[in-house]
Amino acid sequence: MIELIDFSKSYSRKKDYAVRDINLKAEKGRITGLLGLNGAGKTTVIKAVCALHFATKGNVLCSNDGTVYDARSNPETVKKSIGYVPEQPVLPEFLSVREYLSFIQEMYEVPSENKKNLFDRTVADCFLESVTDKKIRELSKGFKQRVSLAAALVHDPENLILDEPVNGLDPAQIIQFRKIIKDASETKTVLLSTHLMQEVQALCSDIYIISGGKIASHGTAEQITYECGCSTIEEAFLKITAS
Repeated sequence: MIELIDFSKSYSRKKDYAVRDINLKAEKGRITGLLGLNGAGKTTVIKAVCALHFATKGNVLCSNDGTVYDARSNPETVKKSIGYVPEQPVLPEFLSVREYLSFIQEMYEVPSENKKNLFDRTVADCFLESVTDKKIRELSKGFKQRVSLAAALVHDPENLILDEPVNGLDPAQIIQFRKIIKDASETKTVLLSTHLMQEVQALCSDIYIISGGKIASHGTAEQITYECGCSTIEEAFLKITAS
């Protein structure tokens, strides 16, 4: 579970809030979409959920092993509960895929009895069997994206955070990513940040549209479309963000 309660963030006392009074809840077994134009505040929300920065006002809560933790009070516990896929993968290109994923398991203190099964399952789920022993620098963009996703999953976090995960991928790679994300959502809380309507339509059961640093609409694609008097979620999104 991930929940933001009246979350506001300002990066400077002299400036207005980047986001204000954000209330959002994502639950296990569902894919929750955070949808907005570039600069709307999506990344500010994502970084707060990952305990990379903290609320100026309000609370950011994440569950781990049945207990709910506040990101400000327990940042390390929250970080351990999350698998994070950034928009631009930051990977150690001098390591092989195997070395990197094994390092992630060590860093997150995965119990030794679980390591191999979890490693093998993650490599298979992310379609990485053919490149496991290759150096990351030798991989294509699509494979690097898969490695970034595998790194988020290989320590079996309770929460999965995806920031524009399919940017720059070709259609076949996007289809593979959708399958991985859907499979992960069966056992994890998934929060997906994107500006791509087709990804929201294909994946998300619950949608929050952020515009101008505030939640402008919330519901299923069908609910938002109906409330806006539009025929598609694309039309509804443009109507909401234009206003």
